[in-house]
Amino acid sequence: MITTIPIDDGIQIINSNHRNPASVLGMHIIESDENTFISVRAFLSDASEMFVVDNSDPEKIYKMKKVHKSGLFEAIITDRHERFKYKFKIKDYFNNEHFVNDSYSFWTQNMTDFDKYLFNRAQHYRIYDKMGAHIIEKDGVKGAQFAVWAPNAARVSVIGGFNNWDGRRHQMIISEDSGIWQLFIPELVEGDIYKYEIKTREGYILQKADPYAFYGELRPATASIIWDIDKYKWNDEN
Repeated sequence: MITTIPIDDGIQIINSNHRNPASVLGMHIIESDENTFISVRAFLSDASEMFVVDNSDPEKIYKMKKVHKSGLFEAIITDRHERFKYKFKIKDYFNNEHFVNDSYSFWTQNMTDFDKYLFNRAQHYRIYDKMGAHIIEKDGVKGAQFAVWAPNAARVSVIGGFNNWDGRRHQMIISEDSGIWQLFIPELVEGDIYKYEIKTREGYILQKADPYAFYGELRPATASIIWDIDKYKWNDEN
């Protein structure tokens, strides 16, 4: 077995065209007639080697195989049958090593069906609580939750210094019934700058600031900045 990744899905991830990358990347339970096992997938173009590290037992490390030269990796773990929390250990081409949490291991919808219903009717009067970038905590890990409306885009990614402005790294997931793209990126903090990279249906690549950002760079710079407005102290008495 070389890989469990369906060919069409793998090609779309490599070409950054997938509208639901969480269905391909991250951890998946694979059921076959003979066995049930775990597959963990990642796409990281600047990694020479990758490993899956069990959070509950860091001595359990599973080497990932590079299944495509562009940076598509997979670990097939045949002796595990249930999901577990993990990190990636990444080695780059300069032999530097670091650990990161996988965005796709945290994937859940941040907007309820009612949120999307109100948004589609243009009646969600607190949509700024859902759209843009918000510092939150998922499964004990702090990071930033992103959401942006781009119904006609072929693909939307979050880019910034944290991923070398590489739009292939943090590809977002679309809710087809609302046109809203979402993604949680762990370990981002207030003050990190970002933009959205949008791939049009014609294949053009655009970089755009976040229309719901709470803070942004001063011109001529145009990036958005993750910011927590809940800490603002109002000074008026009423």
